[in-house]
Amino acid sequence: MRALLLALCLLLPALPLRAQTTIKISTWNIAWLTTKPTGHPDLPPDIRTRSEEDFARLRVYASRLDADIVALQEIDGPLAAARVFDTREYAIHLTEERDVQRPGFAYRRNLNVTHNPDLVGLDLRPTARYSLRRGADITLTTPTGSRLRLLSIHLNAGCRDGAIATSERRECDSLARQVPVLAGWIAERRREGVPFMILGDFNRRIGRDDELFTALNEAAPLTRANEGFRNPCWGGGDFVDHILLGGAARGWVVPDSTRVLVYAERDRRLRDTISDHCPLSLRLALP
Repeated sequence: MRALLLALCLLLPALPLRAQTTIKISTWNIAWLTTKPTGHPDLPPDIRTRSEEDFARLRVYASRLDADIVALQEIDGPLAAARVFDTREYAIHLTEERDVQRPGFAYRRNLNVTHNPDLVGLDLRPTARYSLRRGADITLTTPTGSRLRLLSIHLNAGCRDGAIATSERRECDSLARQVPVLAGWIAERRREGVPFMILGDFNRRIGRDDELFTALNEAAPLTRANEGFRNPCWGGGDFVDHILLGGAARGWVVPDSTRVLVYAERDRRLRDTISDHCPLSLRLALP
């Protein structure tokens, strides 16, 4: 009997020591997502707000994206986000500021997510009518107790390439002042030993030798998920949206899982009613 049991055990497949959870994480700038009407005093005069048909189209794309966590940018409050994401399935977390362009997250309600204080230092002009944006900061805890820190950002526009620190452009000066704030956040995660991701609209074309990436990479070694890819959104170009991973999260990326959800519409006039940014995503195998 013992010999028979031993033979049966040898035929059984080995069980994994610990199951992995695979999740899809995305970043999506939805371009002036607001419920305010065109001409509202809080909006720039040239902003055309969306119709019911426009919101319906965005809901279709949110459903098609089917991500577990979406880092959001340019969101004018939870009500606007709820026009795109089904709040029966997704919880919404945005930065605690009054701007009409706020970063944040939409995440599935069955996830164990903790809200951390905003990274307020990124907003260099908090009293300006159109101030810069804070960073939205959350922690995901898996069923096995692993933690992943996520930061959704929308950096200053107008300094997409070239020198930052030595540039005479005002926009580059603002970006140069945001870089150490972001590097400080990264360094703190490294000291804590917590895996992390930074997702969002960097308003910057990033190469391996880029000044911004170099400064952040000095705070902790980073992987850029979309490195080596061209952005197929609205006919193609360089990415200004990026996903950076640090710590153990660099080893959690599912190979060949980086994707861009390209809109079916080809009429570039629809960029303002859908978004000039397409969702960028990857999958992680969480321990």
